[in-house]
Amino acid sequence: MNSPTPDLVTEPLLFNWDSPRRTKAAITGFLALSLFAHALCFYIFQIVYPPTVALLPPPARVSLITPTSEEGRTLLRWIDAEDPALAFTTHRPPESKVRALPKVEHVPSYLTAKLMLKDVPPAEVDLRIPDSQPPGAVPFMPRKTASAISRTTTSVSFSNELDAFGAATLPQLSFAASTGETPQTIRFRVAVSRFGEVRYCFLVNSSGDPALDEQARLYLVQCRFSQSAANAGKGDPFLTWGIATIHWGSDIAQPQPKPAGSATP
Repeated sequence: MNSPTPDLVTEPLLFNWDSPRRTKAAITGFLALSLFAHALCFYIFQIVYPPTVALLPPPARVSLITPTSEEGRTLLRWIDAEDPALAFTTHRPPESKVRALPKVEHVPSYLTAKLMLKDVPPAEVDLRIPDSQPPGAVPFMPRKTASAISRTTTSVSFSNELDAFGAATLPQLSFAASTGETPQTIRFRVAVSRFGEVRYCFLVNSSGDPALDEQARLYLVQCRFSQSAANAGKGDPFLTWGIATIHWGSDIAQPQPKPAGSATP
């Protein structure tokens, strides 16, 4: 006889094939609860407690360009200078007249006025005795020569800012030009200390001769001012700036011309 067959042991399956109804019900419940919570929070914070601060839009601002400020005047001057309408506008030349005369056809005077002929004077015979001293030739007067140009001296003048230092003591004049051209009036900006010394000397405009400019600068540096008793010891601790002007005269030594036969090295 065969032995009875033992009961089969059931092993668990790899995948769970149970119906997912409980999981669906849980997800649906959580979604409903979340929707209810969002609706409750919206009701509390938007309806029960409305926001008390309302942000208004920023007010409109308009900037006006007026000539009351320096920035406004600068911008208005720049707009006038860069105006394209002025560049393409036809301007009347300054030498022209305000009102131009109309073009009128020239009418000769002999067409409008009739000339009357004059009668010929009667021929009169001069029966007087001829003069023993008839009028002769016009006497020739020699032309007067122009007087020689008077000799002028080079002079130095200072601006009003340096009047408080008194009269200036100038060294002996000794200038020699390197060119034959007439030098122009030269000006320097000088700084004078409280002791009357010229500390700084800067060229403002040239005379046209660089060598003469350097001689004039060294001449002004040697100048000294005599302080008066009123301002002695009370000078400004800082420098006093002024303008020194040199007017050239005819006492400047002119360069000697080179001989024609000399060879240039």
